[in-house]
Amino acid sequence: MDNVSNIFQNDLLPSLGARANQSIKLRKFIISPYDARYRTWETFLLVLVVYSAWIYPFELAFLIHLSWKLFLVENIVNSFFAIDIVLTFFLAYLDRKSYLLVDNPKRIAARYLSSWFIFDVCSTIPYQPFGLLLNKHGNGLAYKILNMLRLWRLRRLSALFARLEKDIRLNYYWIRCTKLISVTLFAVHCSGCFIYLIADRYPDPSKTWIGAAIPNYRSESLWVRYVTAIYWSITTLTTTGYGDLHAENPREMSFCICFMLFNLGLTAYLIGNMTNLVVQGSCRTRNFRDTIHAASQFAARNQLPDQIRDEMLAHICLRYNTEGLKQKETLDSLPKAVRSSIACHLFLPVLEKVYIFDGVSFTCRLQLVTTLEAEYYPPKETVILQNETPTDAYILVSGAVEVRIMTNGGEKVEKLLSGGDIFGEIGALCNTPQPFTFRTSRVSQLLRLHTTELKNILQENKHDKEIIMNNLYQKMNSDQRFPTKMMEICQGGQNFGEHNRCSISNQVNINNESKARETLASCCSDESCKELNESDRHGAMYKTIEQGFFNRNEDLPDKGYQGVHDRFRNTYQDAKLTQIRIQDKMMSTSVAGELQEITHSCTEAGSVISERKRVTIHMHPQQNKSLAVPCAKVINLPGSLDQLFSIARQKFASYSPTKLVNRDFAEIDDITAIQDGDHLFLVEI
Repeated sequence: MDNVSNIFQNDLLPSLGARANQSIKLRKFIISPYDARYRTWETFLLVLVVYSAWIYPFELAFLIHLSWKLFLVENIVNSFFAIDIVLTFFLAYLDRKSYLLVDNPKRIAARYLSSWFIFDVCSTIPYQPFGLLLNKHGNGLAYKILNMLRLWRLRRLSALFARLEKDIRLNYYWIRCTKLISVTLFAVHCSGCFIYLIADRYPDPSKTWIGAAIPNYRSESLWVRYVTAIYWSITTLTTTGYGDLHAENPREMSFCICFMLFNLGLTAYLIGNMTNLVVQGSCRTRNFRDTIHAASQFAARNQLPDQIRDEMLAHICLRYNTEGLKQKETLDSLPKAVRSSIACHLFLPVLEKVYIFDGVSFTCRLQLVTTLEAEYYPPKETVILQNETPTDAYILVSGAVEVRIMTNGGEKVEKLLSGGDIFGEIGALCNTPQPFTFRTSRVSQLLRLHTTELKNILQENKHDKEIIMNNLYQKMNSDQRFPTKMMEICQGGQNFGEHNRCSISNQVNINNESKARETLASCCSDESCKELNESDRHGAMYKTIEQGFFNRNEDLPDKGYQGVHDRFRNTYQDAKLTQIRIQDKMMSTSVAGELQEITHSCTEAGSVISERKRVTIHMHPQQNKSLAVPCAKVINLPGSLDQLFSIARQKFASYSPTKLVNRDFAEIDDITAIQDGDHLFLVEI
């Protein structure tokens, strides 16, 4: 649970499409704001801030002369804040535009000098020692008023409460109540000190709010005077007004007017916050805490292991943090063209580093990059489980992901992935269960690539698909972690089908050719073969060839090889007609040649079939004519534009198209630019 809280407090997130693997590794002598030692230093300074908030208003009103002990304590406190000013020049800061830590000393110094440096220096200067050195009146009112500048340090407390409100280990309600009570007590303390200062500096003590009630108030103890001042402040703040203490002179009346106007705003602030706490809570933060509470109860009710519970809570915390960035909402509100441009700028350099996309065309990469979805994952969260059904592949942009495998009932870390690596692609492309478990080791940004969209894009880009599958096969072949069985599944899977169709066909050809040769040799070497006459001998040989050819055709994996089957049969028939006129020696040579030729033809047939394109042609005449045939025809794409125009003239009688355009009315002058399934428009000019 502590790890979950630490993850959430560290609000450093890598930017979308970060070019490098982000880690909090800064330059020498540069301090990280998330370092545990610096956080301890900040906590120590907060204690000194609380002390400063109480002592300086009290010193201004009640202490005319400072003792040497208090003087020494104040200067020690100021020295600590002076050290913090120096440390700030070496403190990295989070750039709110890029969400990266800036560790450039010049940029750090320029930012600090242009922001809070002047205020920090003014709140740290030891005014009283300078007063003693100049005119020996360090206890004067002017120096005490300058000491009030040290209340600038209270901004640290505001940042503290903002961080505590998000700490899931603490109760949000009590943190808010503590903050409101602290604000109220500070206002009461300061107003009590100021009203006493006005009375103490008034020329006639009897005509003051405290002098009217206690004539010799200056002779009273410090405790009595302070309690009386706080009593007046409380009764005025709460608008009770008992009437025993009230303003007696114009100075006090003026201060009371200002204080009561201030009370209007303070009371509205207190009532508004308390109502918000009681009625609905602080919307987003309260909903976040409710979600955390529900997830914790769900884990306890179902007796989930601590590891799964921590993964749930860490994911909720990280989602709450990224919701504030509104990155997804911003992208979804933009037009598709703008989103595509942003995706290309952010993610295209990352996609180019992935090994399976090495050598892929730029068009295919553009199609892929527009489908990527950026996601953040907290440390120790499982992204993919071993043996689960493949639905997505992930590209690691920043962070680190562990590759785990089940061995002997436990998990073993096989490899650590870094920025630019991809995982889940084996199951997605080979349509097999995921071979490994993938778990983040620190806050990571991932790009999700849906399997369905990936396959659709590859279906439209046949050549790029072959390149991707070849890269994947080479990767698996060089990795000893993949067993031979998995290699065979991936190589023979449906996704490899078209890519390896010709290689499968060639293998079938070789096997059947070997069988035919063996059968032919056994037939010719048989003693009974010698007794056959020339015609019967040739018939047996061709019968063997026919059997080998037709068996070969049965093993072919696609109906598109029917043309090869027909060529086998025609070759057999031609050979049978001429077998009487061919000598035995020549016949043997002819058989071997035919085998080699038909094997080569099978290879060419597989290539032609895989490249065949079907398109739809539309006729758009320049003049209004009555078409006797439909305006669209589906044809197989020929090898040249001239042949395409010739087919069009046959399909659309009485028309002579001379120009070919696409749907965007862009002229096509190269037949190779046409894709499968395109709609082509023929124009007469």
